[in-house]
Amino acid sequence: MVIRIMIIAAVAIYLVFWVRAVIDLFRRHDLTKSAKAAWMIFLLILPFISLMIYIMVRPPRVAGQR
Repeated sequence: MVIRIMIIAAVAIYLVFWVRAVIDLFRRHDLTKSAKAAWMIFLLILPFISLMIYIMVRPPRVAGQR
């Protein structure tokens, strides 16, 4: 039972990060439409690996930026 709850929590956390990455991807103005499309395809085909790569390579947010 505890293992099942931990798996559900891990999947929920992963989905939150994935949705945040997709939202962040479409809000970025420094990427071209083709770069956004490439990232989106990458996020759909290899979701776990591409999410980790996207989080590592995206530029940090500036203090007043939303």
